[in-house]
Amino acid sequence: MLAIETSCDETAVAILDCAGDEKRATFEIRGDALLSQAKIHQEYGGVVPMLAKREHQKNLPHILKTALTQAEISEEGVEVIAVTAGPGLEPALWVGINFAKALALAWGKPLVAVNHMEGHILAALARCEGKLLEIQGVRLPVVALLISGGHTELVLMREWLKYELVGQTRDDAVGEAFDKVARMLGLPYPGGPEISKLAERHRSARSRLGTGSEGSGEQSGVAIKLPRPMLDSNTCDFSFAGLKTAVLYLLKELPELTEEKKRHIAHEFENAAADVLWAKTKRALAQTGAKTLVIGGGVSANTHIRRVFTENSAREFPEVLLSIPHASLTGDNAVMIGIAGYYHALNKEFADFETLAANGNLSLAQSSTKPRR
Repeated sequence: MLAIETSCDETAVAILDCAGDEKRATFEIRGDALLSQAKIHQEYGGVVPMLAKREHQKNLPHILKTALTQAEISEEGVEVIAVTAGPGLEPALWVGINFAKALALAWGKPLVAVNHMEGHILAALARCEGKLLEIQGVRLPVVALLISGGHTELVLMREWLKYELVGQTRDDAVGEAFDKVARMLGLPYPGGPEISKLAERHRSARSRLGTGSEGSGEQSGVAIKLPRPMLDSNTCDFSFAGLKTAVLYLLKELPELTEEKKRHIAHEFENAAADVLWAKTKRALAQTGAKTLVIGGGVSANTHIRRVFTENSAREFPEVLLSIPHASLTGDNAVMIGIAGYYHALNKEFADFETLAANGNLSLAQSSTKPRR
């Protein structure tokens, strides 16, 4: 399986040896090449779609060559090609799709269109040992919390690869909120990891002083407490715009933004985001009776969110299996596209070359552009 991912600002190609079925499947990573554009977009404070498109066009041939070299195969060794069809930035998606179509036509290989978010779910379900991944004995139903710069949603999988939307953000995605708050604090893009670093420093400082890792008091005497939007609403939907706006108003009231206050605001913001994510996921688990909880997407790399979910799920839902992706599979990558592509190839769900198109808003739970059988 040769997989291509260009949904945002990572250009990625992976080559996997795949075997098995939905009961047990193994994926050996033979080649895995990825080039991030984060530094290029940093000066703009976010991803510029047309710039991302240009970089994908420039880098894909080189990335493909690198992956093939790592795998020590030529095109003859490739049996199926998988490519991200959405969701994502459409100019970026089109680059990957057109590249995959060209390869499939030139090499005479079948093509599979993959939903990016499904890739995140399956990557989180995979047990990772070095270059070997394994998915087996998945306990259904599965509730998946998908969190990234563009998505915050809860998806239910009652049957294998069949999805229902349980909850979603009504405004900003949580990763988007992290980036916007980071920008308010004068931190570089991507902002999520920078917020996390400051928050962890604040926790460490409080721990050394014996004041615990949480709380809203500050040594300077200035109390910082941010809201938890929709925390008690009777839905599984999210909202992060109000939390982001609360940070903006807080900064306007501060006479001076010291490094200490930056750390404290980052800490309280991260606590608030994690509290909301867990509260909504807890509601989804209770409503669905899920046996497995998956966290996927770039924000699943956040240390505090992983800690909150690990501790709370063990205490409140000990019967539910928590599955968090390996660190290397949290962000956008082609390995997860190859995994998803394999399952659909098993079912002969190949794409129609003429109708396959990029869909920036492609829905996992209600996809209307599912590849033809």
